[in-house]
Amino acid sequence: MAMPFVLAIVGRPNVGKSTLFNRLVGRRLALVDDQPGVTRDRRFGDARLGDLRFQIIDTAGFEEGKTGSLEARMRLQTEAAIAEADMVLMLTDARAGLLPEDELFARLLRKANVPVILAANKSEGGAGRDGLNEAYRLGLGEPIALSAEHGQGTDDLYTCIRDAMDAHAPDWAEETEVDEDPDFDPDLPFEDDPDKPLRVAILGRPNAGKSTLINYLLGQERLLTGPEAGITRDSISVNWTWVDEAAPNGSRPVTLWDTAGVRRKSRVVEKLEKLSVADGLRAVRFAEVVVLLVDATSPFDKQDIQLADLIEREGRALVVGINKWDLKVDRQEVRQTINDALLRALPKLRGVPVVMLSAETGRGVEKLMPAVQRQYEIWNARIGTAKLNKWLGATIDRHPPPADKGRPVRLRYITQAKARPPTFVTFSSRGHAVPESYQRYLANNLRETFALDGVPLRIFVRKGKNPYENK
Repeated sequence: MAMPFVLAIVGRPNVGKSTLFNRLVGRRLALVDDQPGVTRDRRFGDARLGDLRFQIIDTAGFEEGKTGSLEARMRLQTEAAIAEADMVLMLTDARAGLLPEDELFARLLRKANVPVILAANKSEGGAGRDGLNEAYRLGLGEPIALSAEHGQGTDDLYTCIRDAMDAHAPDWAEETEVDEDPDFDPDLPFEDDPDKPLRVAILGRPNAGKSTLINYLLGQERLLTGPEAGITRDSISVNWTWVDEAAPNGSRPVTLWDTAGVRRKSRVVEKLEKLSVADGLRAVRFAEVVVLLVDATSPFDKQDIQLADLIEREGRALVVGINKWDLKVDRQEVRQTINDALLRALPKLRGVPVVMLSAETGRGVEKLMPAVQRQYEIWNARIGTAKLNKWLGATIDRHPPPADKGRPVRLRYITQAKARPPTFVTFSSRGHAVPESYQRYLANNLRETFALDGVPLRIFVRKGKNPYENK
C-alpha cells in the first residue's frame, strides 16, 4: 500500500496555519484563536482539495527559546514535521508584512531540501497587496495570494500540490473506497476486525501525565511534555501499532487521542481554555474506549468523578489508569480511595478495570492495552434474543415488577437493539409503570449475568405488544 503524500503547514505564530488546516480537512479539528501560539503539538489530518487526497500536518509557530523550554520543545515539533513531510507550505501574513521570524523560517526551509510552496495568507482585499509583494524577498519562489478564512487562492494551491504529487506518486490522488458496516444483528457474534484502528482517548485533569503516557507507548517524544500544567491544548491524534501476541497478525493498529487537561468548570474562565476543553470532550465522542488517567497523589477528586460520568453518558467504554504509581504514596490508602469512589460514585460502571501504572518509568503500562481491548470487546457484546428472554423470565420470577395501582405489570419480551454500548429494549403493556429502581435492578442483573463489567448499559421499557410475535 502506498504511503500518503504528506504536506506540512509552517510559519510564525498567528499567520493562519490552523485555519487553513481546518479548511483542508473539512472540520474544525484544530483550535483557532486570535491569541498567538495556540498550536503546540503537531497535528495530523486527512486533507481533501478537489480530487486530491493527502495527509496534512499543522505545526506550532516558530519561536526562539532556551534549551529545554516550552518554546524550544515546540520548535523541535515543527522541525520534526518538516523532516517527515513530502512538501512544505509556508504561510506569511500579507497584512502584517514580513517579520524576522519569516526570514528565520525561510533559511530553515532552504536547508531542508524539501519542495516548498510559499503563500501569503490574509490576502483578501487590497490590504494585503504590499505583504504579498514583500514575500518575494524570502527567495522561495512566487508566493500564492491566499485567504484561508475565505477559501481564496485554493485553485493555485491545488495546482502546486497536484504537480508535486504527480511527480512523486501519481496514484495518491485516487479515491479510496470505504466498506460500510453490516446491519446489527444480536444473534450474530461480534467479529473484531484486527486491521481496523482501535480509537482510544486519554482523558484527565491537567498534569495527570496523559502526553507522557502516549510518548511511552509510542517509544518517542511525539508529544510535548513538561512540569507546566496545561501544555496540551488541541486534541492530538497519533497512529500507533500495538504489539499484541493474541492478535491474528501479532499486532493491532491504534489511534490514540491526547486531550487537554480538564479542570473544574468554575475555574475555566479563559476563552482558549474553554475551546481546549470542548475539543477534548469532542475527542471522547470520536473514541471507542476512554482511558481516564488519574493522579495517584490526589486520586478521584470531584473532577475525576465528573469526567467518568461524562464518559458513561457518552456511552464509551472506560478504563481507569492510576498514574504516578512510582511516587511515594500510601498505596493501600490510594487503593481504598479508588474502590470507595467507584462503588459510591460510579454504580453505572460497576466492574470498570483499574490499572496502576507509571507513565514516566513504564511500570504497569503493559497492562493498559489488554484492559482496553477487553473493554472494547465487552462494549461490542451481542447477546442472542433467546438467551435474553430466558434470563428475563428467570429474573422476573425471582423479583417481579411492583404493581401499578393494584394491577400487575408484566414484561413480555426483551431484545438487544444495538451494541456500542449494549442497549436493550423490553416491552410491556404498562411500560410507563415500570419504576426506575426496577430498571436499575434489571441492568445490574443483566450486567452480572452476561459479564458486562465496566461499560455503560442502556435498558429502555416500551409500552406495547411484542413487535416480533408474528415473525
